[in-house]
Amino acid sequence: MVDLNVNINQLHLSNPVMTASGTFGYGLEFQDLVPLEEIGGIIVKGTTLQPREGNDYPRMAETPSGMLNCVGLQNKGVDYFCDHIYPQIKDIKSQMIVNVSGNTPENYAECAAKIDALDHIPAIELNISCPNVHEGGMAFGVTCSGAESVVRAVRRVYHKTLIVKLSPNVTDISEIARACEAEGADSVSLINTLMGMAIDIERRQPKLSIRTGGLSGPAVKPVAVRMVWDVAHAVKIPVIGLGGIMNAADAIEFFMAGATAIQIGTANFIDPTVTLKVKNGIAEWLESHGCHSVRDIIGVV
Repeated sequence: MVDLNVNINQLHLSNPVMTASGTFGYGLEFQDLVPLEEIGGIIVKGTTLQPREGNDYPRMAETPSGMLNCVGLQNKGVDYFCDHIYPQIKDIKSQMIVNVSGNTPENYAECAAKIDALDHIPAIELNISCPNVHEGGMAFGVTCSGAESVVRAVRRVYHKTLIVKLSPNVTDISEIARACEAEGADSVSLINTLMGMAIDIERRQPKLSIRTGGLSGPAVKPVAVRMVWDVAHAVKIPVIGLGGIMNAADAIEFFMAGATAIQIGTANFIDPTVTLKVKNGIAEWLESHGCHSVRDIIGVV
């Protein structure tokens, strides 16, 4: 049997296949389609301190080999999550991880502290691609100082595995990753979506309500693989790779580039069972190539 076990600091995953935040709901929406316990980790949709309505419609637009979205972190807030969602997901036999967003370091930290108290949530993923209200809307994740401020604030109050999700919309993503590591991040995940835009030429208007949105899907994979390779060579903490993974071969590229685990996002909208297909495909590839563990191929490039 091929060993698919990996560790993200103290977080143990039975296999390295995870779901990306915002593409798998709270896991509950998929439980009739997929045995959730066979997924290494489920990262639930973005959670904020206060409820958010999100952006106006239209929020999504299909593009060649990908999609744009500007959902805007719609959710009912962390208190609602703790009181109503957590009781429904706490006994799922997968690692349940909460994606945390905010607009000030204090805001992030307060939300993270509430989740820290939940026994069956072993990790959080910080979305630092959010706009910093103190910097005129510039995302925290595009400067070292912005990223540091959020990780530092959260690390003071959060005591479990802390994953930081990095923005690709930067000059040097390795520099941001090192800044997060220095402030206590246990892992970094990358890439978040690339900023993009699509225009309806008949209406002469943007296809998204707020003009621009995040590009995901197969179109971003070569960029993501390159950035994972860069970051894996820049930090000592585990790297989680995501961006355009549609099948096992895509996932294996990320492992060879240096990722310890991977996340699947947009592909869940096309095939709700893709996570299991990728997991099984990884095992089959490893066995056919004489590998005993997925760890045998991590960072071989």
